[in-house]
Amino acid sequence: MSPNAEAAAAVPRRIVYGINDKPPWAFTIVGGFQHVLTLFGATTLVPLIFGPQMGMDTLQIGVLVASVYFCMGVATLLQISPIGSGLPIVQGSSFSFIPPIATIIAARKGAGVGPTMAAISGALIAGGVVEALVGYLRLAGAVRRVITPVVIGPVIMLIGFSLAPVAVNTASGNWGLSGLVVVGVLLFSLGLGRRLQIVSVLLAVVAAYLVALVLSAAGVFARGSPSYVDLAPVVEAPWWLWPQPWRYGLEFNLGFFAVILAAYFASMIESIGDYHSISYSAGLRDPEPRTISKGIGSEGVGSMISGIFGGVGTTSYTENIGLVNITGVASRYVVGAGAVILIVMSLLRKFGTLVATIPSPVIGGAYVALFGIIGALGIQVLSRADLRSQRNLVIVGVAFLLGLGLPPFIQEHPLAFQPQWLAEILGAILRTGMAVGGIAALILDNLLPGTPQERGIRA
Repeated sequence: MSPNAEAAAAVPRRIVYGINDKPPWAFTIVGGFQHVLTLFGATTLVPLIFGPQMGMDTLQIGVLVASVYFCMGVATLLQISPIGSGLPIVQGSSFSFIPPIATIIAARKGAGVGPTMAAISGALIAGGVVEALVGYLRLAGAVRRVITPVVIGPVIMLIGFSLAPVAVNTASGNWGLSGLVVVGVLLFSLGLGRRLQIVSVLLAVVAAYLVALVLSAAGVFARGSPSYVDLAPVVEAPWWLWPQPWRYGLEFNLGFFAVILAAYFASMIESIGDYHSISYSAGLRDPEPRTISKGIGSEGVGSMISGIFGGVGTTSYTENIGLVNITGVASRYVVGAGAVILIVMSLLRKFGTLVATIPSPVIGGAYVALFGIIGALGIQVLSRADLRSQRNLVIVGVAFLLGLGLPPFIQEHPLAFQPQWLAEILGAILRTGMAVGGIAALILDNLLPGTPQERGIRA
């Protein structure tokens, strides 16, 4: 069914602008900017995690941030185009990719920024090819039958909870500043009548950043302190940054490819649910298999583009679906305007560099708030299956325990056997909690007898 046909068969809802409506240009720009504000916080945090881990300086992190904006803008335009789902859904950087990319960074420790980014780019491109094939060959339905909520739930839980040490270590530079962010997220998302829930992380980070900026200028935070805001790199940075393919080179590694596949499959399953959610929010009927397949294929192409231009993996953004639901503005043109704004922002190198000056304790506070929520979302996904089933409890318990316990063991006792390339591939997989937990849950869920209802499979 085409988007026009879907609009004609719309579910009755309060829709101010439908999927094919063209609002006035001024409203379109304002609405697009609102989408940018909604995705800004989470999308920006992902490169701010990886940059310091790779040893990037502020200027290099600024380039990474700008590259991510560019790739997400392009991916969003692809998603609303004929080669994508055509649904008004925004693409942003995915937290699912944090553990596998962190594994790649750890494996390339000491190699420098260029070789590390080259390895990340190769993994993103290879995984993107797989996702694109799953989508455009219409295999998404088969994937849903094999990768159920019993599998995806523990994977998402492991993504969030395994990042707890990262959150705590980053926040520990200044607990007061980090605590200010956490309090801000709680205040903006749960207080104030929840009117600012969608941009709660962004507002909390901006407020804490301004506090750090004032205290740095007043001399309370000394230069070199984790809390110090140094604006000198912003002054040094050029005004413009043009997209550059293969900025860091390219390396394909089978081990890294195997590790990142778990993130792609987790992202695919989440996105399928998001396509249903955005269809409801836009006043449309449930998306047809063809729409879902094109959406997944488009996300794969978007991730390939991210690999080419030095970004990170892309996925659909639930926060922006919530924005459509709240405002009733489901126009693809408004979402497209947001994508164009992101691309324009990516060209302003000074802006990306300014974002890179956010002190690590401020980022740590955002981590504390977000990573716990991600883990809890895994529980929410798992609740689609029958949690009263002893079968499911055994599967989840074994998968979660292995996902938490095996990677540290493998880290201390690296695999050493011949052929070496196979040992490296297995070692990379077994050092990634979400991959271990996902594989264990996948095998058990598909071997142990269970009804579709028990496994959380919906017709």
